[in-house]
Amino acid sequence: MLFLLFEYLHKNYDIPGLRLFQYITFRTSLAVVLSLIITTVYGRRLINYLHKKQVGETVRNLGLEGQMQKQGTPTMGGIIILLGILIPSLLFANITNIYVILMIVTTIWMGTVGFIDDYIKVFKKNKEGLAGRFKIVGQVGLAIIIGCTMYFHPSIMVRQTVNEAEIDSSAPMVLRQKNQNYYYTQDVKSTKTNVPFYKDNEFDYAKVLKFLGDGYEKYAFYVFLLAVIIIITGVSNAANITDGIDGLATGTSAIIGITLGLLAYVSGNIIMADYLNIMYIPNSGELVVFAGAFVGACVGFLWYNSYPAQVFMGDTGSLAIGGIIAAFAFMIRKELLIPVLCGVFLVEILSVMIQVTYFKYTKRRYGEGRRVFLMSPLHHHYQKKGYHEAKIVTRFWIIGIFLAIAAIITLKVR
Repeated sequence: MLFLLFEYLHKNYDIPGLRLFQYITFRTSLAVVLSLIITTVYGRRLINYLHKKQVGETVRNLGLEGQMQKQGTPTMGGIIILLGILIPSLLFANITNIYVILMIVTTIWMGTVGFIDDYIKVFKKNKEGLAGRFKIVGQVGLAIIIGCTMYFHPSIMVRQTVNEAEIDSSAPMVLRQKNQNYYYTQDVKSTKTNVPFYKDNEFDYAKVLKFLGDGYEKYAFYVFLLAVIIIITGVSNAANITDGIDGLATGTSAIIGITLGLLAYVSGNIIMADYLNIMYIPNSGELVVFAGAFVGACVGFLWYNSYPAQVFMGDTGSLAIGGIIAAFAFMIRKELLIPVLCGVFLVEILSVMIQVTYFKYTKRRYGEGRRVFLMSPLHHHYQKKGYHEAKIVTRFWIIGIFLAIAAIITLKVR
């Protein structure tokens, strides 16, 4: 909102200093600072309010060291994260930008699903919370909105090399030079995405159906939509599972958010995108402001969520964080980097799937369920082995930083 106001004032009155608001880096810095202020200063007040209303966590005794001491710790603290993301984004980002609109919708949508789940647990005293099928409906619903918008919205395009047969005479073209060769580029609708460790660095979802023969491209939407549904559902659930010990999901998400912000910046900058030989996505640079707010909210919340936690984010925060990360990756066409970038989330949810599958298999075959891990998710396995949760979290953060660096390196390693 402030961005639009200052842009209007700059154009019509040429007030000195307002030109700064045209720079994404400046507005991102403001978003980070404001987000930190909201989550640290006003976060304290919300925690006190949750204490007053006795919105406390109900802890099941799983035999983990220090677990029962967390009984009654305020939950639903994800509201702090949501406010830390939404307020700076609305103020400093261009809210007419379709990518920003989609990220705001994602934040509110998944935050609402998580809030309903927490509300049922806390106020209705139902430990199961929102039924799993309704969570899936919420996640799939969001994925359909994002997938349809990205496929059909006229403003969402990518700049690609076009041959003479593909040139759209009604759209502007750019003549580019590489070595001694000249070629045309044009903003086009596409289901292509960036692929790590691949020479051409691009993959078209439509090619999955190439076996159908001529005309397979017209079914590309369905493959693309299926990919959006799987990734958004998977990452949001993985983030929810990872949020099991103090600061783990929050700190890991901040690391991922910084990386996504950098990737959005280079993807939305035609010079850097050309240098790195990655897909240039017009207008996507505005997502950097949102990423700044996201990182600021996670770091600010970590002030109270680090060991020993004074507040838990609950599903209000964890489902929203997972949905944001997955949706953001799709916006900048880097969703296939998620297994690397979100490796901590991946091993956490895989540990649960492996444990459950193996337990059921051995129970059916031997009459007694056996386990691969002492307990799942994986962080509980290490707690059972005697590691302090602060040490587990710190080491997972280090792994997260390593994976973030690896994700960035994939831009040049092909």
